[in-house]
Amino acid sequence: MKVEEIMLRLEAKYAHEREYLQAVREVLESIEIIYNQHPEFEKAKIIERIVEPDRIFTFKVPWHDDRGEIHVNTGYRVQFNNAIGPYKGGFRFHSSVTLSTLKFLGFEQTFKNALTTLPMGGAKGGSDFNPRGKSDAEVMRFCQAFITELWRHIGPDTDVPAGDIGVGSREIGYMYGWYKKLARENTGVLTGKGMTWGGSLIRPEATGFGGVYFVEHILQRQGLSIKDKTVVVSGFGNVAWGAALKATELGAKVIAISGPDGYIYDKTGLNKAKIDYMLYLRATCNDVVQPYSEEFPEAVFFEGRRPWELECDIALPCAIQNELNGDDARQLIDNGVICVAEISNMGCTPEAVALFIKEKKLFAPGKAVNAGGVSVSGLEMTQNAMKLNWTKEEVDDKLKLIMSNIHESCVKYGLQSDGYVDYVRGANIAGFMKVAQAVLEQGLC
Repeated sequence: MKVEEIMLRLEAKYAHEREYLQAVREVLESIEIIYNQHPEFEKAKIIERIVEPDRIFTFKVPWHDDRGEIHVNTGYRVQFNNAIGPYKGGFRFHSSVTLSTLKFLGFEQTFKNALTTLPMGGAKGGSDFNPRGKSDAEVMRFCQAFITELWRHIGPDTDVPAGDIGVGSREIGYMYGWYKKLARENTGVLTGKGMTWGGSLIRPEATGFGGVYFVEHILQRQGLSIKDKTVVVSGFGNVAWGAALKATELGAKVIAISGPDGYIYDKTGLNKAKIDYMLYLRATCNDVVQPYSEEFPEAVFFEGRRPWELECDIALPCAIQNELNGDDARQLIDNGVICVAEISNMGCTPEAVALFIKEKKLFAPGKAVNAGGVSVSGLEMTQNAMKLNWTKEEVDDKLKLIMSNIHESCVKYGLQSDGYVDYVRGANIAGFMKVAQAVLEQGLC
């Protein structure tokens, strides 16, 4: 395999799919050496088969608002790879959704799910519909129209979607209810469900919780602790909330959160009351964070700026892809950052990642760090299949074990001769080897 030859072919076919091409290049560059040690992979054209999704569904979603006006959005489902289990990956409802975004997320999801060791393939879906500012009735009508187009192609043993940006328990509820009516069955076809109808405890917090557990393992390997470390978090959704909550519980001081309007610097650190207020703002203010500084006078709001300019020990991107660039990385390094961990998917640009690794900083990629969310989704699938519910403690213990195992896999494949762990390389190789072996053993299918 020659990475540049494969990338040239993909770039010629998908010239405008920037995020997808970025994700593929990162994986291919990590696995090139080990892949070329396996001639059986090359003979079976494993790379060519893995970088292309199995299938893509694209469809229009017509719906009407409360005034009776008709709107038409575009819906997608990218079923990327099911070599190790049914397709699994969230729905994203946001105006920024494109096919490139969903292909990159589905590609990443394939290897992330492999890292969990749970039997799940990779997929992603969504729409350019934005639920913000819509009434409950409008959201319900859109969700019903969306799932009407897709319900025949999903199922508990076929494709199990979940939530993502813009899709919480409300949206999952509307889609599940409509799926149940159309399919005439009550199964675990969607995860992120409400607790009264098949959901799992700690699912909303799981991505953030798992990310902090992973950071704990990174630090412990260096003889360090998260206790008393200063933490900067970007984003204002479930992921940021879960990360801020768990980091605070473990004794760290979270000094910054951010939204689309800017970021909050709170030198005293978040506490339970502030995190509760953060959730209130998220539910009522379109994720803007400026009101936080009015509620808590010790906090300062920086309009239109990003929190990476602050001095901190740990930086946790929790918002969206490519939110931390090369200039941000240089500023964090100059300010003495110890660890950077992507809890968002591909949260750092390639320039930022390369700089962290060049400077031998502790850096870990999203496909490993944020696997806690899909892990608990997988645990929800198991609970649904067994017709039972585990306690919060049982789910959390299983999540901790999964994140520990993912960390061990990353170290196994990413440990270098000087003792530095390249977690990007480790995560990509560990995930790829499992998927590649499964594809090889199942023949041409």
